[in-house]
Amino acid sequence: MWELFLSAFVTLFVVIDPPGCAPIYAGLVKGASQRQATSMAVRATVIATLILLVFALFGEKLLGALHIELNSFRIAGGIMLFVIAMDMVFEKRTQRREERAEKVREDHVEDVSVFPMAMPMIAGPGSIATIMLLTARADGTEQTLAVLAAMGAVLLLTLFALVAAVPLMKLLGARVEAVITRLLGVLLAALAAQYVIDGVKAVLAAA
Repeated sequence: MWELFLSAFVTLFVVIDPPGCAPIYAGLVKGASQRQATSMAVRATVIATLILLVFALFGEKLLGALHIELNSFRIAGGIMLFVIAMDMVFEKRTQRREERAEKVREDHVEDVSVFPMAMPMIAGPGSIATIMLLTARADGTEQTLAVLAAMGAVLLLTLFALVAAVPLMKLLGARVEAVITRLLGVLLAALAAQYVIDGVKAVLAAA
């Protein structure tokens, strides 16, 4: 049982990649207070947990009933992430915040907890496919619970990483933060392109 837990934990940790999500999240919530950033981090993690839990328990039946292939998640998720990445690279998000600040109250910050953090960054095509595969291979209730416990542990680490990312980025200073945000935007664009490529390859291979 411990071996199954450890195997599922390592697999989900690599796929979800909490250390990789953290700096991207810090770039997305630039300008938010620590309280707002923490609140969005908690909300993103809870929503992602619920999404992954649903797909872990009912994923195959749900997709089958809707006639949706997992490759559709890869392509759609990749396109959405690419749009966010372009905004990060060219600082369009900062421009929009400044324009919006004139129309709304001072403490307003764009909520990124649902999109893109919960879906598709944390509960993305890769993590959904992984948790569905792990639970499908689990034999019996005990093994299923071990896989779900591993998922919970990874998501808890993800929450800690997101909460710690914002103060860490603030310590680095505005200029360093701007450079890192743009660099992460480029990396996020590459990740988005890879999602689309993987989805298209799988579709062509199945054709």
